[in-house]
Amino acid sequence: MSEILLLNGPNLGILGRREPEIYGTDTLADVEDAVADEIADHGWKVRSVQHDCEGELVQAVQNSYDTLGAIVNPGALMMAGWSLRDALASYPSPWIEVHISNLWAREQFRHNSILAPIADGMIAGLGTAGYRLAARALVERHRANGS
Repeated sequence: MSEILLLNGPNLGILGRREPEIYGTDTLADVEDAVADEIADHGWKVRSVQHDCEGELVQAVQNSYDTLGAIVNPGALMMAGWSLRDALASYPSPWIEVHISNLWAREQFRHNSILAPIADGMIAGLGTAGYRLAARALVERHRANGS
């Protein structure tokens, strides 16, 4: 089965309730459904993992080497998730970092991602629509590579 990994980090399990003025009212289930809809016509499925613990996210990456690609919203781990960074550096497929809010319109400490330099792309500030765009980008990348 062709799958993509949808990996969400700390505090993203409470989307829809967490600061809706910043993150909107879509829930994580809504995001999962949107990504699944985006890739369904290509015969792909979503393997969705959300955890507040970095070690569990690392394990999810390591257990997903068989996926075609990944959409990763690391949450605050983008700033200090060094073990997650190491796991993603070894991930064999393309992956895209996604952030719901515009990081550069927020506090200074959110302006630097330790993951972005190793990601195949980054989408930020487009709300939960960024996940759908990342899914579309992974599909296009596979088409371009003839797979």
